[in-house]
Amino acid sequence: MTKLRCAVLDDYQGVAESLADWSRIGSRVETRFLATHSASQDALVDSIGDCEIVVVMRERTPFQAELFARLPKLRLLITSGMRNASIDLAAAARQGVTVCGTASNSEPPAELTWALILGLARQVVPENNALRAGGPWQQSLGADLHGRRLGLLGLGKIGRKVARVGAAFGMEVTAWSQHLDPARAADEGVTAASSKEELLESSDIVSVHLVLSDRTRGLIGAPELRRMRPTAYLVNTSRAAIVDRSALLTALREGWIAGAGVDVFDTEPLPEDDPFRSAPRLLALPHLGYVTRRNYEGYFRQAVEDIEAYLAGTPLRPLT
Repeated sequence: MTKLRCAVLDDYQGVAESLADWSRIGSRVETRFLATHSASQDALVDSIGDCEIVVVMRERTPFQAELFARLPKLRLLITSGMRNASIDLAAAARQGVTVCGTASNSEPPAELTWALILGLARQVVPENNALRAGGPWQQSLGADLHGRRLGLLGLGKIGRKVARVGAAFGMEVTAWSQHLDPARAADEGVTAASSKEELLESSDIVSVHLVLSDRTRGLIGAPELRRMRPTAYLVNTSRAAIVDRSALLTALREGWIAGAGVDVFDTEPLPEDDPFRSAPRLLALPHLGYVTRRNYEGYFRQAVEDIEAYLAGTPLRPLT
């Protein structure tokens, strides 16, 4: 019997094969694991054009209508998580491709948000670099969190977890989104800001936890960044397009704000010559929010389950 072919994309850490039992489908599916990101659509088609099954990691590789049309053999596309804005589900359906997802934990991005906040507030990276290089002993004054205001743009699953940690640090926590229910916020011990502008003007830390949509794209631009305090920090572990890229670079270079912590970018992996690699006042990470062992074990084990279910004629966790 001829085996189906499966490609697991963007396995940057080279761990996908070891974190799940792929032998469960080995008699019917030949699986290959691709650690290198395909920089162009042509390269991607050359790499996976013979595959009936593809497993993608979050939104690292977009699947839009043009790509589906170039992959006539593709029948099953699996994404980590149950939502992936970079997959055109309507195009997949037209092409006869079943799209399935996996569970995803919300704790890791909330934890990483605090890694960025603490790293910025206590100047962890500059102090570490100075210590290792034999530089000055203590060169910064840390920013206190206790008694300061944490402003959350979005109070969903991740935002609520971030809010609870802020309260534990003794921070005053406020939140805003276009449809935030003040009573729901109060249940979380959070004060609903009267407006986005009020939140930006009054917060010492502003952290973004919104879903990217037409309403939130470019939500934070130059006018919003100028409203922030010059001593305030902006943290974005959500989606890059929510914050205007050029405006943020200008704000960092000109000192409109004290700094920013960013885990998401418009183009990933970030090009070697991208200005974010050298921007001042920036603590940047390579989209690590969801990258933890527990999450990855869930993603790849459930991907195997999705393939098994598809082969049995009963797709599991379908998105189309």
